[in-house]
Amino acid sequence: MSDVFDVLADSTRRDIVDLLRSGSEMSVGQLVESLGITQPTVSKHLKVLREAGVVVAREEGQHRYYRFDKSSLAGVASWVGGSGPSSDRHEPFVDLREPGVAVGSLARDVMALVDDLVAKVRR
Repeated sequence: MSDVFDVLADSTRRDIVDLLRSGSEMSVGQLVESLGITQPTVSKHLKVLREAGVVVAREEGQHRYYRFDKSSLAGVASWVGGSGPSSDRHEPFVDLREPGVAVGSLARDVMALVDDLVAKVRR
């Protein structure tokens, strides 16, 4: 199985995933029309996405309909954000500006105190 980052590194494949993320299925023809690229190119990229498990194909007669498989990126979501997709999960990044300013202010005050003590000792 291909690394999902390698699979999604291609901008055309990301465009296909963006179209399919809405939850609706699309045929190869619909994807060709939406993307404005050739059918063989779309099919080549769909094959890569399908083999990586990012999209799922459903056959109906001679047509294939593709949809995005959310579970394919669960590992990435878990890696990036902690425990995986959840509406009550906290953001993976914490804003440390206020504590940083406080620590910087404290360090400045301590340095001023040390400088004063050193100046008094030298007198």
